[in-house]
Amino acid sequence: MKRVQTPIYMDHHATTPVDQRVLDAMLPFFTEQYGNAASTSHVFGWTADEAVERARRQVAEAIGATPQEIVFTSGATESNNLAIKGLLTNSKSERPHLIVSAIEHRAVLDPARHLAESGCDLTIIPVNESGIVNPGDIARAMTDRTVLISIMTANNEVGTIQPIREIGCIARERGVLFHTDAAQAIGHIPVNVDDENIDLLSISAHKVYGPKGIGALYIRRRRPRIRLNAQIDGGGHERRYRSGTLPVPLIVGLGTAMTIAVESMSTETVRLAELRDHLKTALMERIPDVVLNGAESPRLPHNLNLSFAGMDSESVLTEMRDIALSSGSACSSAEPEASHVLRALGYDEARVKSSIRFGLGRANTSDEVDYVVEQLVDTVNRLRRASPRYRVDQHREANHLTTMEQ
Repeated sequence: MKRVQTPIYMDHHATTPVDQRVLDAMLPFFTEQYGNAASTSHVFGWTADEAVERARRQVAEAIGATPQEIVFTSGATESNNLAIKGLLTNSKSERPHLIVSAIEHRAVLDPARHLAESGCDLTIIPVNESGIVNPGDIARAMTDRTVLISIMTANNEVGTIQPIREIGCIARERGVLFHTDAAQAIGHIPVNVDDENIDLLSISAHKVYGPKGIGALYIRRRRPRIRLNAQIDGGGHERRYRSGTLPVPLIVGLGTAMTIAVESMSTETVRLAELRDHLKTALMERIPDVVLNGAESPRLPHNLNLSFAGMDSESVLTEMRDIALSSGSACSSAEPEASHVLRALGYDEARVKSSIRFGLGRANTSDEVDYVVEQLVDTVNRLRRASPRYRVDQHREANHLTTMEQ
């Protein structure tokens, strides 16, 4: 095994580094072309506005939309809130109905529960043990008061890709709007709002090698035209959906990042899937009692989530200080708890608490994967030897097998 430079970063679902090409595109708008895009009386403002509209076109082209349908936000969390709260509070129904899945990001579940406390009806659809929503369950849950279905394109913990096209068709046939949180999917798998009947779509730049603090919401303008209540007032920017001075450098970064991701997707998807499969195979061959969490397929090409029997994932991660991995969603770290995603898949607490998420990225190499495998093999075996719980579980399993053979 070749020597690798540490620390190694394999937590790309939490965030990604800014691509150098993205940074290069952004820098002039900090120091040289620093105008306010809303300043219409001089060249500094015109230049900034041109950069914003160019980025708007780049984002739109990446998802098959038109530039007029893109609203810039601070990230996917704000986009989700604007889509869900903005639509439900604009509904003419006295008690509008919202449908979400049990494995949505907290940026969808929390606004949904807030609306439920305010008088809306909320249905949370379960998933199977692979983390996949049954479109039939959504169809059965719909009523004449259903206003919105919000199902993520791909899950941030187990990488499961949902049957978005089928869900979109069901929603369109019933005259219900469909929103998807695509933060984890954009730039990794193809997404097209028309092909998949998506009416609202949330994007985050820092998941696709762009800067933190910027995102976008796609809002369909035709067939049907969607209207939302703004969640931030004060100036009427972004078609009155999102007031506030536009962060031009960040918007330029988002547009550039989206273009790069789409252009490199075909080759990068294959490369990351090969690295991911090599990582999974090596770990499962060399460490006993390891199970895959989530679906084998369809799955994001850069995602792997494994549980190591008898282990506490936090203990494993603490031992490997030169490797950045995760035991779940970084966005829930303010309120530490076992993964609601893995619980929704029906896994027991031992499996949930022994799970580790691997998020491969653009800079990761096969040598780094081999290094991570060696470190995990050493760490897990060492901790298991010192774990009374693991020895007891192994003894219990051996006795169970002996009894079955008799």
